[in-house]
Amino acid sequence: MALNIELGKKMLQLVTSRFDDRHWRKRIEKTLSLPQSGVSDPAQQQIFMYLKVGLKAYKSRRADPDSWIIGGFATKEVIERAKHQPKQVGADLTQDDVAFLGTDPGAEVDEAWWDEMLVQWFDVPEEEKAAEGESEEQEQPAESGSAASSERKPTKA
Repeated sequence: MALNIELGKKMLQLVTSRFDDRHWRKRIEKTLSLPQSGVSDPAQQQIFMYLKVGLKAYKSRRADPDSWIIGGFATKEVIERAKHQPKQVGADLTQDDVAFLGTDPGAEVDEAWWDEMLVQWFDVPEEEKAAEGESEEQEQPAESGSAASSERKPTKA
């Protein structure tokens, strides 16, 4: 299950408002390294990908892990460009879609909230888990039946 609209908004506010706070830089880098499938709203997904691409630092080799430009003028410039030119972020985005960027999400967004957000990012709904469990159970009897029949056959020496 991906982040709902409210959690996605708070996550984007966190990334775009607390980038100068040393305490949050590693968490923001971790958030940017997550897959885009964790954001459910298409507009927020476009904003997330814009930030992800805009804040990625140059890599000299493919094997190097991603590094990010978090903090300082470069980060502020990427965020301000998104706020003032939303068409660069996504063709169908408006000024209202990006107006919340750069505003602090509030005091309730702390380390515990961030940990819960990560759980929500990767959480699989119960319906999907149940469907996966049923399909695995159906596959197992077929496999065990073929293994059992091969054990019963006598081998000639």
